[in-house]
Amino acid sequence: MNFTLADQSIQYTFKAEKYDKGQMQRSLQNVKLDASPESLVKVGQAISKLQGDELAALNLVQKHNLTLA
Repeated sequence: MNFTLADQSIQYTFKAEKYDKGQMQRSLQNVKLDASPESLVKVGQAISKLQGDELAALNLVQKHNLTLA
């Protein structure tokens, strides 16, 4: 049996006083399976800059298929 990476998404957490509880989360679906950690951080930083807040955290969510041999 083997796991095969099937899908992934990224969840960004942004901090600013303008948000309820001081933070907001934004998820992006269909992240390329070969996306590098550096590119995911750069996207989060770009979004943060456009929104005028601070990038606080990133969570990569992966879905794997288990193939039965």
